[in-house]
Amino acid sequence: MSSTGDKAKQYKELEQTIQQAIEKVKGKKENDLCKYIPVDTGGYMHHFTLKKMKNKDPSELESLIEKFIIDPPKPSAVAPKQRAARGSRKRRDLFQFSKNQLDRLLNIARLAGDKEMVALLSPKKSLSSCKRQLMNSIKDNEVRQEYWDAYVEAIQQQKAIQNSITEASL
Repeated sequence: MSSTGDKAKQYKELEQTIQQAIEKVKGKKENDLCKYIPVDTGGYMHHFTLKKMKNKDPSELESLIEKFIIDPPKPSAVAPKQRAARGSRKRRDLFQFSKNQLDRLLNIARLAGDKEMVALLSPKKSLSSCKRQLMNSIKDNEVRQEYWDAYVEAIQQQKAIQNSITEASL
């Protein structure tokens, strides 16, 4: 019975300490205290860690709050942990071509007759624009293999999208 009474007393003391700290930092909720408690890994305490400590190790949390918030005359906010930049996962070994450069490469591939490179370098077009180009070339009595290839690729992309949608709905 004394163990339960000790825990209740300890929890009540922690709640009082938390309320006192919230008032001192002029916060609204207990998560506002996180910015003032540093952690070993750098930066300030995560709000999940605060909640976990509140239940698992209330005496440790109380001592941290007293040490970093209540005892100092003016508690200072901890700088946030340095994180990797959002674009850091981008591949940097790929070439960045301008539109003009891509057009020149596409022309070179056409002159060389390299269909694979033409398909790779050609901008992806919608199915309707592929149909329009193909029909216009037929009307002009002109046969352009690249229009047909673009049309076939657009149809395949549309089918793949429809298949993925039907698989997702199942």
